[in-house]
Amino acid sequence: MHRAGGAIPAVVSVSAVRPPPTGRHDISTALRTDRYELTMLDAALSSGVAGCRSVFEVFARELPAGRRYGVVAGLGRLLDLLGEFTFGDPELAFLEADRVVSPRALEWLAGFSFSGMIDAYAEGECYFPGSPVLTVEAPFGEALLLETIVLSALNYDTAVASAAARMVEAAGDRPLVEMGSRRAHEEAAIAAARAAYLAGFVSTSNLEAGRRYGIPTAGTAAHAFTLAHRSEAEAFGAQLDVLGLDTTLLVDTYDVADAIRTGVAEARARGASGPGAIRLDSGELAEGARQSRALLDELGATSTRIVASSDLDEYALAELRSAPIDIYGVGTRLVTGSGAPTAGFVYKLVAVADGPGAEPLRPVAKQSVHKETIGGRKLAFRLLDPGGVARREILVLEDGTATADIAATLASQAGTEWSARPLQLRVVDAGRRIPGDGLGEARARACASLGELSPEARSIVPGEPALRVSLVDA
Repeated sequence: MHRAGGAIPAVVSVSAVRPPPTGRHDISTALRTDRYELTMLDAALSSGVAGCRSVFEVFARELPAGRRYGVVAGLGRLLDLLGEFTFGDPELAFLEADRVVSPRALEWLAGFSFSGMIDAYAEGECYFPGSPVLTVEAPFGEALLLETIVLSALNYDTAVASAAARMVEAAGDRPLVEMGSRRAHEEAAIAAARAAYLAGFVSTSNLEAGRRYGIPTAGTAAHAFTLAHRSEAEAFGAQLDVLGLDTTLLVDTYDVADAIRTGVAEARARGASGPGAIRLDSGELAEGARQSRALLDELGATSTRIVASSDLDEYALAELRSAPIDIYGVGTRLVTGSGAPTAGFVYKLVAVADGPGAEPLRPVAKQSVHKETIGGRKLAFRLLDPGGVARREILVLEDGTATADIAATLASQAGTEWSARPLQLRVVDAGRRIPGDGLGEARARACASLGELSPEARSIVPGEPALRVSLVDA
């Protein structure tokens, strides 16, 4: 069963969990977008299409090569960003000065307030190629404006969460600490910490992520701290005195064995059998951990744990399963494209009215080679066998049939004791955000959703997507 993190290790000086702060940043996010969305809006106002009801869907055509599943993340952050998506005087002044749109469009933007509906897969839910992870229904002009900010939040956060879930799977029951802040844009680092925690990491090194989202924070000292002192004994002593005997000593600045002996001696002089943990950040980690464990035990520091870091990814973590390592620190391969390739989400129009107030909506679809889409708004269900294992994801074109009735029909067609779980939730209704789950609930959902997949489906060995997404007749 997939683990969403275990007990938080005290040896890495983890902060207490605090509720996130409330209140807005009072900074508009409306210009965090591509110019062509506003120029299309300008032309759509001229043609009259801007007022026609429309449906856009977000989905991925494929998963990153070899990946078997993805984990949705970023919805909560996206909804925060949309709450600040307004065109005030500064934004309008820039658009006017840069001649981005006409005076008519400027007037329209000045009065803009999203009035539509958004349905989405909840954060932590697994997705596959074709899964409609987010659906926007609104007048075309309104829905059009959201494309970039929707994709920016969902693509990056989902990429990190998907990579993090694979790392959690590879690490087994050993906790993972996110520590990639110095390898990412400062705001991306905060988003990455949130996504990693959602997927099962136990803490982050990023303090703003701790303040903003209530994620436990962890961290002790770097090599510079040891280098700044005249000896390792002086550095370790100062750290133990201030951070406590449970602190983690970084032991690979010079000679690892000598540092371990020094660290144990300094901890013993202060009444402990050894420091809370030692950290290895270089070299051949498996062998280094074995040698370190043997030395610690020989010195009587049997309760001192071993923390390992250094460009770890899911494959390195899998190779370290037999090594006596208690905690992992992961950074670069989690927050950058090398380990977290983009989710590849796209934002596509699938239905539109032929005029303001016209009914029904007309399905529309691209026919571009290798970029085809399927017209019409879709409802998504996950089909589970009697053992609770996910076997298929089913899409049904919306025709007014109640979601619960469709789920019951799909389950009865599959067989006795099968079930069909609806995947989409209403998160914005008539422009108003619907209160939903917090980060803790999303974290639990990720564990549950991944737990529905078979062990083979959760494997980090490259393969085809674990579930087939199929469109069926209602």
